Amino acid sequence: MIEIGKYNDLRIVAKNSDGLSLSDGDREILLPYQHVPTNIELGDNIKVFVFVNKDGNTIATTQQAFAEVDDFAFLTVVDANDDGAYLDLGIGKDIYVPTREQKRMMEIGESYAVYVYLDETNNRMLASSRLDKFIEEEDFDFDEGDEVSLLITEKTDLGYNAIINDKNIGLLYHNELFANLKPGERRKGWIKKVRVEGKIDLTLQPTGFGHILDSKEVILKELKECGGTIELGDKSTPDEIYDRFQISKSAFKKAIGGLYKERRITVSDNEIKIVVDHLAD
Repeated sequence: MIEIGKYNDLRIVAKNSDGLSLSDGDREILLPYQHVPTNIELGDNIKVFVFVNKDGNTIATTQQAFAEVDDFAFLTVVDANDDGAYLDLGIGKDIYVPTREQKRMMEIGESYAVYVYLDETNNRMLASSRLDKFIEEEDFDFDEGDEVSLLITEKTDLGYNAIINDKNIGLLYHNELFANLKPGERRKGWIKKVRVEGKIDLTLQPTGFGHILDSKEVILKELKECGGTIELGDKSTPDEIYDRFQISKSAFKKAIGGLYKERRITVSDNEIKIVVDHLAD
């Protein structure tokens, strides 16, 4: 079955004046010649993105679409009027966002987090920035501490909202961030807490003892590569620590505290040093 708004693996079954006919064994659609790659023959299979064009015809393209149906994505407005806005999908066919599906009025040149879906009345792709309508609020396929994929969607008073694994939504708190975030970024994150009411707290730092063990080894390796001394210590700022190791100050202090107890380093306000006996380990 050919899926509109998705990538499909189809077979080339014929050539005509407009392009190649592609088939899934049941239905045929057109791949225009301007999107036909070189060195391809009848009978070959080809991966294409399928959509309905402005004339209502279902066609294929080898251009890279920025999003598929059922995806959350961050797309840029290329045109807008009182009825809606058009977002660049990367395939020469823009995707429409009706005014009723805009969380706030969209402006040309601005980018927004949206959900892409199929209009069942005409099989055309639409998008909505009212993300809450498409979020799964109870079906969590992760546990606290799990690594997840995040799409940063918007800045709030508390922090940044992020889509989790293209299904759920959670929050990264301002006071726990040690890096500048921008809506549209995709980040690796971790589930910090799933609250009773279903709210999900996120973090950009792995949690648990295993993370501290990893951080200890990273710091020790860096010390050896730098000749045994790093100008970071108890009084260093969170930004300085994050710039060097991409971990929070809390995680840094736990890691160097563990190394100090093992007598592998010495620690001062603004410096850590490897103990000479461990320099060649």
